[in-house]
Amino acid sequence: MRVLVAVAFGLALTSSAAAQSPAEFYRGKTIELDIGTSIGGGYDVQGRLLARYMSKHMPGNPTVVAKNMEGASGLRLANLLYNTAPQDGTVFGITLRNAPYEPMFGNKAAQFDARKFSWIGSASNEVSVCVAWHTTGVTTLRDLFTRDLLVGANGAVADLAVFPKIINGVLGTRMKVVNGYAGGNEVMLALERGEVGGRCAWSWSAARATRKDWIESNQVNIFVQTALRKHPDLPNVPLIMDFAKTDADRNIFKLLFARQEIAWPYVAPPNVPADRVQALRTAFLQTMKDTDFLAEARKASLEIAPLSGEDVQELIGEIYATPHAVVQRAMDMLK
Repeated sequence: MRVLVAVAFGLALTSSAAAQSPAEFYRGKTIELDIGTSIGGGYDVQGRLLARYMSKHMPGNPTVVAKNMEGASGLRLANLLYNTAPQDGTVFGITLRNAPYEPMFGNKAAQFDARKFSWIGSASNEVSVCVAWHTTGVTTLRDLFTRDLLVGANGAVADLAVFPKIINGVLGTRMKVVNGYAGGNEVMLALERGEVGGRCAWSWSAARATRKDWIESNQVNIFVQTALRKHPDLPNVPLIMDFAKTDADRNIFKLLFARQEIAWPYVAPPNVPADRVQALRTAFLQTMKDTDFLAEARKASLEIAPLSGEDVQELIGEIYATPHAVVQRAMDMLK
């Protein structure tokens, strides 16, 4: 009899918790917004800005606290969200846009299936650029057919390493990747100190937000845009897609640079209750329209053109449907 009573009591508690509305669940709680990079870079700026404004758009108005969790080029955070974080809607994060690709590319450190995450949305699509320090003499992509350029990176699987390797593999350029930096901000400091000569995969919005003075004073030469389409700010900087000579080359570039469409991706663990996922997605989109949020974003030179969680989820599915031969060729270039 006691066992039956205990079971019945447990079922009642479970039923009561399940019956909670998102507002009832979130009221008085703290949501942890984890940032997959070090302090000071573009992901950090994006994540902390969202954390400051999202609470008022969440049911129950929970506190949203940002926390940096850098490591393994975004995989540390992705693995944590997938495998160990609470699946109740109290934790989500902004991970590097490369993270969803890593299981496809056979990276054994990526212990997740990106299709099973609860995708919350992306703050914008993105155009990234490759730049060379003004003293290197590199002003165009074609310069790199005949000379080397050391480019800094924050890990073998991050965009900062992947983009130059893919461009080298398809076009025959001579960028040499130097790994070991904690994040994009550290790469920029290395560039300034002369440890490296360039950076390939620098979000244009982040560049304007964090190193506007470099751009305006021509401290760096922007020699190519890495995306599926040009940024209107950069009409005279060539697009990497225009250098592809064959359909096979274009397919490789499309696979890699499609991640620019989900440039600032926010993601929650799998199996979060559907109504809480929807609450997070709705609050995210409402924050993207918040006038105070947008004013601060403009002040920080951040572009806001949000993609919904549903749209991100769909795009992830399309990426995972890429033919194996295309993925394999890209993997061979990354070795």
